[in-house]
Amino acid sequence: MDWQITTVVGAEMQTPTARSLRLALSEPMSADAGAHVDIRLTAEDGYSTARPYSLSDVRETRTVEVTVEKLDDGEVSPYLVDVVEVGEPLEISGPNGRWFTWNPASTSPVQLIGGGSGIVPLMSMIRKREVAAPSTPFNLVYSLRGPERRYFAAELDQLAAHDRLPISVFHTRVAQQDDVRMPGRVTAAELAAVTIAPEREPVVYICGPNGFVEYCARTMLHVGHPADRIRTERFG
Repeated sequence: MDWQITTVVGAEMQTPTARSLRLALSEPMSADAGAHVDIRLTAEDGYSTARPYSLSDVRETRTVEVTVEKLDDGEVSPYLVDVVEVGEPLEISGPNGRWFTWNPASTSPVQLIGGGSGIVPLMSMIRKREVAAPSTPFNLVYSLRGPERRYFAAELDQLAAHDRLPISVFHTRVAQQDDVRMPGRVTAAELAAVTIAPEREPVVYICGPNGFVEYCARTMLHVGHPADRIRTERFG
């Protein structure tokens, strides 16, 4: 595995526990939307550990962005969210991942379904589409605990306001002030109503916690999407 030293050139908190880091690369990287990189930390005593993190922006070849959710018992994520500063180095390898990626050359509609931090690789697809294939139909379903847990809020709101991206947001625990829907898990009927119909032959990307991904994938199969057009990535 080849590693390169990058420099943190930008940092932005997305939620109270999630942070985006923009990394300047020492070697150019051509990453597919949806791919991930490994980030390795090495202690002064020589101990090292690495974890995979999804790329949230792959529009350029000299910089990339990763977005990290902090795990309280994690070895790497607390450092990335709470400690590392702009100007400091980070060691990465990649890009990795082939199945859960989107190719702008494809003309098929794209249905994105994200749960919590599962929005991160989907955001890389949304951003790539805007510069590489703006006429490709995209649709996003975003499930999250509450408004304060929403990643990329301003950017997604702007895309929706300019009719660039239909977005359906479902809060599972805490409602937004103007929500007409009570908090709770998105139902199969709701999911079927707001997603691209199977007759349009979309490619469906689902990312999030294990249970969420399984539930959404089963629902998509049930409403008629072929298994070979459903791609999943899960964690936890």
